[in-house]
Amino acid sequence: MQWIQDPSQSNVNILNSVRREISRHFKNKKKAYLRVKIEELETNSKIQNIRDLYRGIIDFKKGCQPRCNIVKDDLVADSHSIVARCRKYFSQLFNVHGVKDVGQAEIHTAEPLVPEPSASEVELAIEKLKSHKSPGTDQIPAELVKAGGRTACLEICKLITSIWKKEKLSEEWKESNIVTIHKKWGKNRL
Repeated sequence: MQWIQDPSQSNVNILNSVRREISRHFKNKKKAYLRVKIEELETNSKIQNIRDLYRGIIDFKKGCQPRCNIVKDDLVADSHSIVARCRKYFSQLFNVHGVKDVGQAEIHTAEPLVPEPSASEVELAIEKLKSHKSPGTDQIPAELVKAGGRTACLEICKLITSIWKKEKLSEEWKESNIVTIHKKWGKNRL
């Protein structure tokens, strides 16, 4: 700030040298970062980790993507207001105005009795689980459930059968996370 108060040639030279030094510092940081990313890509290529290789190449080609963290409709910028706006939007979307806690809403149906699920049905459902998807609130990925084999399948079948007989779900199973997936053009519209 000294060069603003006294814009003499020596102060301007000092400012320019500081700018060059800072620029050099950030160029070196960028080169080091790029070197690390290229080494990661090489490693993924050598160990035949194709998924991470292509994901890294795509990220590398994109470069820096600036993020806009506001909702245009209401010009909301802080995270609490954005969450409140999303909550309002999804409550309107799912038409749950009269219910304060969706988990407490009881649904009565007049369906005929359906036999309880068999072990083969549960095993078939586990086989159909898609890999490489994000886990739910329990943080158990589908790959882990699939890797459990016959033993895990039988235990899951016992759990589902007991829930089927009691006709009661645990409170944790009633919870859900709603994640907004934005279109290419509209990260800031709800």
